[in-house]
Amino acid sequence: MVSAVSDDRRYVLTLGCLDRPGIIAAITSFIAEFGGSILEAGYHSDLETGWFFTRQSIKASTVPFGVEELRERFRQIADELGPDTEWQVHDSGLRRRAVVLVSKEGHCLHDLLGRASAGELPATIEAVIGNHLDLAAMAEAHGIPFHHVPFPKDPAERGPAFDQVRELVDKHDPDAVVLARFMQVLPERLCEHWAGRAINIHHSFLPSFVGARPYHQAFVRGVKLIGATCHYVTAELDAGPIIEQDVIRVDHADGVSDMVRQGRDIERVVLARGLRWHLESRVLVHGKRTVVFS
Repeated sequence: MVSAVSDDRRYVLTLGCLDRPGIIAAITSFIAEFGGSILEAGYHSDLETGWFFTRQSIKASTVPFGVEELRERFRQIADELGPDTEWQVHDSGLRRRAVVLVSKEGHCLHDLLGRASAGELPATIEAVIGNHLDLAAMAEAHGIPFHHVPFPKDPAERGPAFDQVRELVDKHDPDAVVLARFMQVLPERLCEHWAGRAINIHHSFLPSFVGARPYHQAFVRGVKLIGATCHYVTAELDAGPIIEQDVIRVDHADGVSDMVRQGRDIERVVLARGLRWHLESRVLVHGKRTVVFS
């Protein structure tokens, strides 16, 4: 008997393993055995690393058991594909959670709040945490709690503040910790604790112009394109696996303030895309690179 679940609900299977013949057949045969309907399928074989990636979106109403049993049954298939196989099954019927970290600039937060309230973001924003009070009213206007955690000017004294941020974030057990122009460098311990969940928007087309004031760096170099990069946070500054990027053209008449203004538009869109793809389990990380089934 088919599960009584909503018709638009999906069970999303993602997998990465060493490439070899028969992987696709093993997965599709497994799904076909219980009458599952595949609504979306993506495949990628990386010739340089010899690694295979796939994302399968299965119509949940065609699965005659729950997601936990689906995971248990698929475990045998994954084990047969090799000990290094990485896989997950996500239930789209369980709405995901995000916590947003901010500073003073509100354009990215405003965009995310608007998308969330319009139902365009596949997650609820559980809380906003800021090291300044500037964006408190914006969050509270959307009915979302705002927590102020002041940071000392001396970086060496910021440990207790980061500990407080960690405690506030972890209360919500979020699927994504979004650094929406947070402007603070996460310590290594938090990068490891939130590995694969902490997502940053950097206001340059990485790996160009890493670190602070990238628009000023771009202006000095006389670039003709500026961009933004959404990436996972790692201990190496602005060097985490890249999820999404985009650019716009500038010219000799544009000053730094013009670049900042135009760049904000790109930052909004790139962060929203990258966060959505992460929440929809479309991003598979392998080393320093990503495969994005957008």
